[in-house]
Amino acid sequence: MLQRWNKPRSSSFSCSSFKDIQTLFLDEPSTNKPKPSIFHRVTLANSLLRAWSTHQKISSRAAQSPPPASIPRAEQRVVVYFTSLRVVRATFEDCKAVRSILRGLRVALDERDVSMDSGFLSELRRVTGRKTGLTLPRVFINGRYVGGAEEVRWLHESGELRKLLEGLPTADSHLRVCHVCDDHRFVLCGECSGARKVYAEKGGFKTCAACNESGLIRCISCTC
Repeated sequence: MLQRWNKPRSSSFSCSSFKDIQTLFLDEPSTNKPKPSIFHRVTLANSLLRAWSTHQKISSRAAQSPPPASIPRAEQRVVVYFTSLRVVRATFEDCKAVRSILRGLRVALDERDVSMDSGFLSELRRVTGRKTGLTLPRVFINGRYVGGAEEVRWLHESGELRKLLEGLPTADSHLRVCHVCDDHRFVLCGECSGARKVYAEKGGFKTCAACNESGLIRCISCTC
């Protein structure tokens, strides 16, 4: 005598956040519309999982973000700590991508290149409370930490980034290269011409106090 086996029921997720993902794998009632392929359904499910995971990271980091007063000159602006060095290609590409996204939204940027001025690196270490293991880029909006490349990409794709930038000063020259510094954001010091030394009648040569350790000053033409 043949035994009748009951078809096992699909186990349900305990977290309501996965409701849409679970639905993708359930059998759909027959309709006139063509059923999406299993490849399409799996791809969409993976995309939802990645978006949910990234959203959780952003929420966690936002809860631990520093107060606005901890970022110097950060009110009503977007501050980006990045590097222009190509030593680590992945880091350089992430910095480039984030700056491109923000420039495309026509927002005025305060771009702080830690490889051109060690003062910015010290500043970032103080803000984050970390001396090692710092990843770049780091984006702050109105003094609040938003995240790095992964978070900015997700916020941009979801449309949330534009909302965070509402009310901030815009930049009309986002598509034009600065004619003074060629988008390097730094120029040679006018006091010492990059030599780091200036001559005074009393005391002879002294260290120039107007520039950084590389004999550079920030370009006033494109720095907000």
